[in-house]
Amino acid sequence: MDGARDRFPVAEPSRERPAPSGASRPGAEPEALEEALQAALKGDELAFRAVYRDMQPRLLRYLRALVGEDADDVASDAWLQIARDLGSFRGDYDRFRGWSTRIARNRALDHLRRAGRRPGTSLPMEELPEPASEHDTESAALERLSTEDAVAMIARLPQDQAEAVLLRVVIGLDAKGAGRVLGKRAGSVRTAAYRGLRRLAEHLEQMSGGERAANGPEKCDANRAHDAEGTK
Repeated sequence: MDGARDRFPVAEPSRERPAPSGASRPGAEPEALEEALQAALKGDELAFRAVYRDMQPRLLRYLRALVGEDADDVASDAWLQIARDLGSFRGDYDRFRGWSTRIARNRALDHLRRAGRRPGTSLPMEELPEPASEHDTESAALERLSTEDAVAMIARLPQDQAEAVLLRVVIGLDAKGAGRVLGKRAGSVRTAAYRGLRRLAEHLEQMSGGERAANGPEKCDANRAHDAEGTK
């Protein structure tokens, strides 16, 4: 058992807000997560907890954009199904991310149907080129937000863009894996993610411009006061 603890260091995931996407997340390196998943498939409880510790914060961020404050309840339902059906899963950790996220998404949609609510509606998409780098300006937009603010802003995007951004940036799926979750082509997911990240970047630029405009008069008044003080 001690050896298992060394291989799969675990702690209960914090219920406080997770770190912003792109920042260091709880969990282990990809190789350790792969090892943990394979052990969990054989019934290792500590290994399953390590997998849970990595995935739970990601799923919560994703679900908050879909169901808001009900994300914890929906995530609990999703994990019950994940644990129940884990024996039927086949694949590596990347596949597991997509598989578990699809379960969570289905539980979220069921929840919204029962509550008589709908996720946001989608806008028509135009084909746009995929960003040249994962570290482009649009992706960097999320680094400038707290997680709570980021999820709130993403949730206001058209639904196709919001889910594409969350699946690519937060869950960590590639376009093909995200497409399997959403039942869409990889190209459509890339386009939606690009449009969503670009909207976020533009909104942040507008916010920054407003702050500069708001600070301008105060700085001017301060400078004038300083000049007046110097002439006395």
